[in-house]
Amino acid sequence: MTAANLQDYVPAEGTVTMFTTSWCGYCRSLKRSMDAHGIGYREVNIEDVPGTAELVEAFNGGNQTVPTLVFPDGSAATNPRIEQVRERL
Repeated sequence: MTAANLQDYVPAEGTVTMFTTSWCGYCRSLKRSMDAHGIGYREVNIEDVPGTAELVEAFNGGNQTVPTLVFPDGSAATNPRIEQVRERL
């Protein structure tokens, strides 16, 4: 399987793309925090979308660590606190 194209997942200004899994408690917690702070996000489940697990691995040294967020500048953060997300936006 080949990695998805990062450009397909770079979000609009003021929002993030959030790579998740269905079982990730950290993902659910961060989504709740982003909802509470009015931060828009596109959720992409790496178990369901072909190539996205490999994209997450590329950001995380070969690990499928979620949540991994992609910001409008194309950079990423793994399991960030809500304060870090707000600062980066």
